[in-house]
Amino acid sequence: MCLHGGIFNTPLGYIDNLLGGGKMSAIIEQKKQQVQEIADKLTNSKTTILVDYRGLNVEQVTELRKQLREVGVEFKVYKNTMTRRAAEQAGFEQLNEVLVGPTAIAFSEEDAVAPAKVLGKFAKDNEALEIKGGIVEGNIATLDQIKELADLPSYEGLVSMFLSVIQAPIRNFAYVTKAVAEQKEEQGA
Repeated sequence: MCLHGGIFNTPLGYIDNLLGGGKMSAIIEQKKQQVQEIADKLTNSKTTILVDYRGLNVEQVTELRKQLREVGVEFKVYKNTMTRRAAEQAGFEQLNEVLVGPTAIAFSEEDAVAPAKVLGKFAKDNEALEIKGGIVEGNIATLDQIKELADLPSYEGLVSMFLSVIQAPIRNFAYVTKAVAEQKEEQGA
């Protein structure tokens, strides 16, 4: 019996849809797209941090999302199986060992420090949030590296520190010049 134009003269695609095959292929295609989306985010983000959010209530998760959104960080929850496939596709298969249990992912394409700072501070204030691992500038990061990143000063703080370092010699020169001028005044008087 030929299914293609056979018994009821029905096209193969129609029978495939009757048997549910059309739905299955659409679901598989959707999953492939999601894996590709995650892989792209893992590859394109300056920093990606994985966290276990078990134990946080709705209010806490909402507050965390708000804080992350304010600094331009995307925070999403994906199925671990999809994230594992994406990690392998992107060359970050080492992440698979931390993809156990509920996992949320913070992606930042603009600021390498922002997700670590927000999540680090939030984890200190809310013991239920656990940082599991991450990627920083294309490299798998240890928990210690993520914590160091979280402790860095903000961009504004770094600029302020840099400016004070640059201004220090000028300021010191001005103090010395003033002291010399005052000393000469005293000697001349």
